[in-house]
Amino acid sequence: MSRPKSNLDFSTDIIYSEIMSSNRSKLDADPTYASATWASTGDTPLPAELWRQHAGALWENSSHKNNCYAFIHEIDEFMRSRGIADYDDTLIDRLVDNFRGVGNKNSTINRKLAAFYRLLRKAERNGQITRLPTYVRLRERNSRVRFLTAEEEATMFSAIGQNDPHHELLCRFLVDTGARIGEALALKWGDIHNGTATFWITKSGKSRSVPLTHRAAQAIEISPIYGGNGPFSRISYQNFKYNWNRARKKNRFSDDPNMVPHILRHTCASRLVQAGIDLRRVQTFLGHQTIQMTLRYAHLATNDLDQCAMALNTTNMAAVEKLKTAAVEKHKAAAAAAAAKPHVPSKPERKAAFKKQK
Repeated sequence: MSRPKSNLDFSTDIIYSEIMSSNRSKLDADPTYASATWASTGDTPLPAELWRQHAGALWENSSHKNNCYAFIHEIDEFMRSRGIADYDDTLIDRLVDNFRGVGNKNSTINRKLAAFYRLLRKAERNGQITRLPTYVRLRERNSRVRFLTAEEEATMFSAIGQNDPHHELLCRFLVDTGARIGEALALKWGDIHNGTATFWITKSGKSRSVPLTHRAAQAIEISPIYGGNGPFSRISYQNFKYNWNRARKKNRFSDDPNMVPHILRHTCASRLVQAGIDLRRVQTFLGHQTIQMTLRYAHLATNDLDQCAMALNTTNMAAVEKLKTAAVEKHKAAAAAAAAKPHVPSKPERKAAFKKQK
């Protein structure tokens, strides 16, 4: 099953009723769906109907909302095609089985079901469903972290700059701040002061401020020549992505699935950890919601591991010295005890003394 593409305009004045009624009529006209028995004819609304009612209150207009829209409507179509009308544990099991069947990883399944559960929790609070189904978050394996080497960075940035110098400035800013592209594009001139950039529009919804490196500050200083209400506000993400892919192809990275713009954020995190910055500070700098997200880079903290080995070496040496000192003290104590004890002549000594007396 392919993920349905979102053709919705997620502006604030969107008329969900018209869009959803249109989608509903299309689905109902499909003979596969027409045979399904629906709880929506009773008291329990369909996922698409719950989205129509609650999406505006649960999600801000963003690309994340677009993704959640696709997730919810994929689940809606799955339930329709199989005539499933109840939100129960069996539904969750069948969804997981279906997602795995189409090649989704556990991390992708978790994101889909997280959006679904957010919608269901709202429906439960509103009395639209009686109980939430049980779901245990699937175990996610740590994926390999890919980051740019200094040589890769130079060749990619050069190729990007040849097509659009403003895009190259954005790249230099991203790799030195760890900002997400959306955060950088939304940055306003008033958000930059005293060598610090404050990101207000973030994935977590929490603002964060990061100090600027010389290179990031220089990118900001040059950007006014391109206009806009922020250093990168005139950059279209689609154009930037197109330029990135051209540079990727030119430098023969087409077969590298990790050579995407987000690699700049990974590169920033990796360099911080390799430089010996502790993970908690890296977490704050990047705006990770949990330390688990930052722990993906922990294996790069080789300096910290070296310090552990050095500490163990010091402990081992101290233990050896302690044992040596204890052995010397024991020998001294034995010698002192022997010196203080009265001498008892041995049998040969007694015989020798007796002969001498004669």
